[in-house]
Amino acid sequence: MQNTHPTFKNKTKPHTMPKAKTSTPAAKPAPKRKKQVSKLNLIRNDEWLEPFAAAIEGRHEDALRKEKELTGGKSSLDEFANAHNYFGLHRSAKGGWVFREWAPNASRITLIGDFSGWQRQARYELESRDNGVWEIELPDNAMHHGDHYKLMVEWPGGEGERIPAYATRVVQDENTAMFSAQVWNPAESYPWKITEFKPDTKPLLIYECHIGMAQEREGVGTYTEFKDLILPRIAADGYNAIQIMAIQEHPYYGSFGYHVSSFFAASSRFGTPEELKALIDRAHELGIAVIMDIVHSHAVKNEVEGLGRFDGSYNQYFYGDSRREHPAWDSLCFDYGKNEVLHFLLSNCKYWLEEYRFDGFRFDGVTSMLYYNHGLGQDFGSYDDYYNGNQDVNAITYLTLANKLIHQINPLAITIAEEMSGMPGLAIPVKDGGIGFDYRMAMGIPDYWIKTLKEKKDEDWHPTSIFWELTNRRADEKTISYVESHDQALVGDKTVIFRLIDDKMYWHMMKGDDDMTVARGIALHKMIRLVTASTINGGYLNFMGNEFGHPEWIDFPREGNGWSYKYARRQWDLVDRKELKYEYLNNFDNAMIELISGVYNFQALPVVKLWEKDDDQILAYGRGDLIFVFNFNPAKSFSDYGILTPPGEYEVVLSSDSPDFGGYGNIDEHVHHLTLTDPLYSPHGVEWLKLYLPARSAQVLRRRKPAPAKKTAKKTGKKQSK
Repeated sequence: MQNTHPTFKNKTKPHTMPKAKTSTPAAKPAPKRKKQVSKLNLIRNDEWLEPFAAAIEGRHEDALRKEKELTGGKSSLDEFANAHNYFGLHRSAKGGWVFREWAPNASRITLIGDFSGWQRQARYELESRDNGVWEIELPDNAMHHGDHYKLMVEWPGGEGERIPAYATRVVQDENTAMFSAQVWNPAESYPWKITEFKPDTKPLLIYECHIGMAQEREGVGTYTEFKDLILPRIAADGYNAIQIMAIQEHPYYGSFGYHVSSFFAASSRFGTPEELKALIDRAHELGIAVIMDIVHSHAVKNEVEGLGRFDGSYNQYFYGDSRREHPAWDSLCFDYGKNEVLHFLLSNCKYWLEEYRFDGFRFDGVTSMLYYNHGLGQDFGSYDDYYNGNQDVNAITYLTLANKLIHQINPLAITIAEEMSGMPGLAIPVKDGGIGFDYRMAMGIPDYWIKTLKEKKDEDWHPTSIFWELTNRRADEKTISYVESHDQALVGDKTVIFRLIDDKMYWHMMKGDDDMTVARGIALHKMIRLVTASTINGGYLNFMGNEFGHPEWIDFPREGNGWSYKYARRQWDLVDRKELKYEYLNNFDNAMIELISGVYNFQALPVVKLWEKDDDQILAYGRGDLIFVFNFNPAKSFSDYGILTPPGEYEVVLSSDSPDFGGYGNIDEHVHHLTLTDPLYSPHGVEWLKLYLPARSAQVLRRRKPAPAKKTAKKTGKKQSK
């Protein structure tokens, strides 16, 4: 345990971003001017960023300067981020207890709890130290494992009960619904089985999940239930990572875990710390990385449970002015310009990595952090929009240091940014001038699919548009592609399957029922997922249950639904019942994930467009030895459709039209296809691959070997000319 606390002066001013003077739309040719060579690869690799070099280099220097200030120029961020080992309740070297809290505006602090009859007693009163730190040392018998406690904090003009900011265990009383901290000091620490875990995430295939709603019954699921019942499903489905929501303690269950109150406490509504550790340990045994959905973009407004007015002041952890409250989220915004706040948040990252052995984080609400206006109501149409004086440099500095710290602690850690503005450099290493995330969420993709399903007729689905949307990204930044996450499953929205089939899911999901709406929905559900997953340049994400078309929405218990858990669960029996069509979708998802994960570094292979024809609604592209062919046409099937591909012999390795996946079996998966030479194209290394393409179907072919010499193809008509 570190017994020293750094003295913060908060003396440095952030670098000021200059206003952009020029607009650089991507469609225009590069301006001709004397080229300024930046030392940062982010700028060197993108000439359109050169006009904004001062801003980018400035924010980079800000982060380096802040790191030096925090660490004193001697130690690393890893050595600095130990606030959790100093503050909070710990066993002391003398065999008793030591408790510390940072509360600069407090005039008196007393521990109250089971051990004091919840009354203020002099023996539990803390002493004031330097820099706003309060401390108390207690004998061994002063408190015991399982005791409940709080702080009674007094300040000029008021007082109130508070839960310690660094509490690692917080529980809710079943009768009063009140929260309190709990002394957690089990006789034995958790015996980890997997002491060193190296995730195999090339590609990264994420199964997004929520512990509480992962169970079948109407109620709150537990860490143990998830470990025993859900992890085996995820492993069988082939995903190599889980992204767990709602781990940090939150007072309101229906917030989905995004209104955090106790940042160092694993939610007790799902079980004990040891049970969460057992879940993570078991995931590692199965080869599954565990990513935590961490919330550092804002905090719950609650004052008793949270940090709202912890020491009576408004600006201890949060802004004290008009920026204090988030205008859209009914929450509080951290003041990332205060060193004490950076100490708190950076230590929080380290705590979860080391105490629970999480393999990384998905940072929630990054867009809200990057901009003073939280990105609300703003279009990001050009680089000007990223460098117009709206950037929150303090928040960018924090995110940069957080990524640097996380990768210092675990070089194999995974960091993902939930970010929708498209700020350049977000997923670029810090040393190259980036903010340091490994991946960014491709948030435009689910929006695109929703817009397509809502506004376009099937015959207006254009392959050119689909391919552009799925591959339009910065070449130097890895993304996480997805069709839908938890956002698209919440009440007020609809999942893809529900948009496709709607209430017919209630009556026509029995096998043998040939309802055409259901048939269309199943066909497009498979195609949408395959075209999205197969064009990744980083990873792919699926929200639990959506792989088999889980019906309906997510609705947590609330007053408006009679506090019901009916829709805050997953109906696993639907996919387990062999008489229902949900099995078809699950089988296809399993086959798709197996195919993608079976190609090492699949995400790094170039996506080579081979064919797109909007009139026919045909799209084909290659990755390595695989060819992906889609016929989005709702009515037309094509015989001997010609696609230009590398020459060779091809075999079908996946067909969405297979009866195992609810298809009609119109694609003969046993036939090997030989390419046909053409004097016009063969000299350029491509030949004609002739295929049968049923309507609303997709197939994947693998090249087995180069084709032998063969006759030249006859002249072809429309179906072979682009």
